[in-house]
Amino acid sequence: MSVKEEKAYILGTDKEELFRLGVQHQVWAEEAQHGWRVAQFRPGQTILDLGCGPGYCSEELAFLVGEKGKVIGIDKSEKYIEFLQETASRHNLNILAMQADFDNMLLEPSSLDGMYCRWALAWIPNPKEVLQKVVQALKPGGRMVIQEYYDWSLLQTEPRKEALAHAISQALKSFKDTDNEVDIGRNLPSLLPEIGMKIIGFRPMAKIATPDNGIWQWPKTFFQSYFPRLIEQNYLTPQEVDSALEDLEALEKVSGASICTCLMIEVIAEKII
Repeated sequence: MSVKEEKAYILGTDKEELFRLGVQHQVWAEEAQHGWRVAQFRPGQTILDLGCGPGYCSEELAFLVGEKGKVIGIDKSEKYIEFLQETASRHNLNILAMQADFDNMLLEPSSLDGMYCRWALAWIPNPKEVLQKVVQALKPGGRMVIQEYYDWSLLQTEPRKEALAHAISQALKSFKDTDNEVDIGRNLPSLLPEIGMKIIGFRPMAKIATPDNGIWQWPKTFFQSYFPRLIEQNYLTPQEVDSALEDLEALEKVSGASICTCLMIEVIAEKII
């Protein structure tokens, strides 16, 4: 894997991450679909999936907009775009999969009926500038559905496991030490009106994972993937990672255990200019 491809996504783009993203999508698919219904995404529309990754949402959106509609999926990972192209071909879906950095993406003015974005703005340093490009591409009345973190720090376990709690705190520190704003969701209600969008929908999204529900696999697979990456970044030692994952394994066997996941927010906005 090239260095460029490795840096295309915070957790890489290998087969393990492709699976993890599938798990993540299963947990959050109903929330995405709820946002699309509120925004009235419908057949015949052209929808942008910004930061589409391997395209799990792009595929669903393509079925939603139908044969006369179109989905544009943009991501900087070449592997994920190839995966999405294969998906579109296999199911005969009208998806234009584009490999591009958000700063370099080319969108036709007034060509989009809508945009969906989930966990893409948290990992870039210039979300306002990127969203301004999308606004220019939206038709008057076009709508955005954005789902991002509001408070990542709420991620915690019950009962508390010290090694696991330490690793979680270091993961957050690794995000905070960048030029990005991981909790970009809290800024969206003030940012979007500044660029010509009217807020029409706003709701918090929170999930509690327990060992006996599918939600548990979302934080579990994240911990297993991201904690080892913190070793080379000097946020954790190999011993601390081992202890954290041992805590996770022990937690899963505790009756009544739970994981409070990060607080998310959904903001739906309409172009008014």
